[in-house]
Amino acid sequence: MGFAPSVLSLVESAERALAQGLLDRALRLVHDFVERVITEPLCTAQVFASRELDALCQRIGRHNLARGSSPAVYSWPGRGARPLVIYVLSRLQKSGGHSRLVEDFIRARPEKDHLILATGIGGPSDWAHLTQVFAGQSNVRFLSAPRGDFGARLDWLQGALVSCNPEHVYLFNHHQDSVAVAAIQPEMGFDASFYHHGDHHLCLGVYLDHLVHIDPHPMGYHHCREMLGVENVYLPFTFEDKGGRPDERPFAPEGHLTTATAARSNKIEIPYFVSYLDLVPKLLKVTGGRHIHIGRLSPWALFRLRRGLRKEGIPADKFIYIEWVPSVWKALQEHGVDVYIASFPYGGGITLIEAMGAGVPVVLHRHLYSRILSCLELAYPEAFSWRTPAELLAHFASIKLDALPGESRLARARYEAFHRPEVLSAYFAHYTSALFEVPRMVTSFERQSDEWACWVQNQFVLSRFVGQAIYRFARKLRARLA
Repeated sequence: MGFAPSVLSLVESAERALAQGLLDRALRLVHDFVERVITEPLCTAQVFASRELDALCQRIGRHNLARGSSPAVYSWPGRGARPLVIYVLSRLQKSGGHSRLVEDFIRARPEKDHLILATGIGGPSDWAHLTQVFAGQSNVRFLSAPRGDFGARLDWLQGALVSCNPEHVYLFNHHQDSVAVAAIQPEMGFDASFYHHGDHHLCLGVYLDHLVHIDPHPMGYHHCREMLGVENVYLPFTFEDKGGRPDERPFAPEGHLTTATAARSNKIEIPYFVSYLDLVPKLLKVTGGRHIHIGRLSPWALFRLRRGLRKEGIPADKFIYIEWVPSVWKALQEHGVDVYIASFPYGGGITLIEAMGAGVPVVLHRHLYSRILSCLELAYPEAFSWRTPAELLAHFASIKLDALPGESRLARARYEAFHRPEVLSAYFAHYTSALFEVPRMVTSFERQSDEWACWVQNQFVLSRFVGQAIYRFARKLRARLA
């Protein structure tokens, strides 16, 4: 569809399409723009929301609702009179953090019926995983939009919402899901909430004023309230308690640390001034122990890691690669992990909470410019954080094993204070976030945008140099073949 020179021109193009009845084109213009923004690393944790695009989505949804063309979707034959909670999302994945959050919301209210409506934007959902998670539970139902263009999916979703008369609707959309953000209209009269899980990219739905804006971590809460001007509530991430670290289990029983990181390629294989792939071999040389990686990486990333191990003289079996586990929490305990190293350059909030719940001391990276990507406020205040590779390696070179049991207790205490399942139950019992104290922003974080700009400029210089070298080589080759 081409590139719009400005958001204003994009909105104007979408408005023209809407006036012509081309709902699919109008919705896709928004979707495609957001898709381009979120796949550009330079925009990550820099661009978070757009009032213009949210308002445009709402106008598209209002236009479609006024046409009265949305078919009634008889979505739950034989459902009794119990209150119904609806979750609107883009797709359900076994590895998606927001999918697990929806599962927690459902488990916290077993006395209600729960309907999950997926737009299918971004791909099909994992039916097998959902069936396994809610096996034998008659109060959970999942429906996905039939195949069709974006306009047809919006028709279906609005028809499903209107025909269900829900007690509450939660919006868990992916960043670019213009269909989901267009669907819920003030005229529907629903009690509804927007769950801001797409928090480190441009995300549609941030400025939907008729929805309660929920932020699940202190970084997002403070940023949305103080920087974006959003009236929001804080509802901490929660996770099922799978038990802490037994007091009798020693740290580093063989004399060498076992470290671990859990993250997929989308959090690690990102252009940044320090590379996880290059740093892990150096870390292993310092610790002399093992490092466990949980989460799928690309073949190139694994090649680069193993090449680094050979360069540092580290035996290949010191790096343990596990594509997926049903529980990061239990995996950390089963593998005897002594220290959890949070992923970088993009931190992962849910996995950090699992590590702390499991009683594992954590180490975090202070991102060059983003508090949200650092996740410092999620961890216990005493947790070590680093910015340069030298800081991290020096920390592990001097780490004291007798200090780790105390850190383990701090990690577990942080989980118990903020992230137990009872937090959700308390919220749903009172529908107020006043129950929860929002952790303050840590003072150790310092934004270094100039360093980031310097690194980015160097990458552009390198790219231009490589491009020019390829161009000169091609010219010489053509001259020889002429």
